[in-house]
Amino acid sequence: MYRYAPTLLRMALGAVFVAHGAQKLFAVWGGPGLGGTASYVGSLGLSPAYPLALLLAVTEFGGGLLLILGALVRWVSLALAIAMAIAIWKVHLANGFFLNWTNAPGRGHGIEYNVVLMAGLLALALTGAGALSFDERRARSAEAEAAGRARLRAGGV
Repeated sequence: MYRYAPTLLRMALGAVFVAHGAQKLFAVWGGPGLGGTASYVGSLGLSPAYPLALLLAVTEFGGGLLLILGALVRWVSLALAIAMAIAIWKVHLANGFFLNWTNAPGRGHGIEYNVVLMAGLLALALTGAGALSFDERRARSAEAEAAGRARLRAGGV
């Protein structure tokens, strides 16, 4: 039963990152698209802006898909956590802790949301993908192979 907890977490986080990555890559759901994302990345003083924007968008979109599928979850979670750490450092830290609930002009969101995302990602990095995942299937397959090799070495069938 406990193995389903990481499944729920990775599905929710995966959906969030697919949506945000799609905004950055494809300009859907009010997102800026790759050109707008590159402009924003450049305005943060990060360069080269376009390659970094592409890396960020692909990491979020592709990483979100991999989380949903449960593939390479430990590595993807770490990559996304690094992206969130950079977002905290370069974008949200100056705005304090809380989100800008009133959408006050000239004031961005604080680090609150990114901290929650990072905590969930680090939990997945520590626990793994959980049930209903490619990672779990691969681990079970590798375990069965190892057991078969051990039986062969022991002279059993």
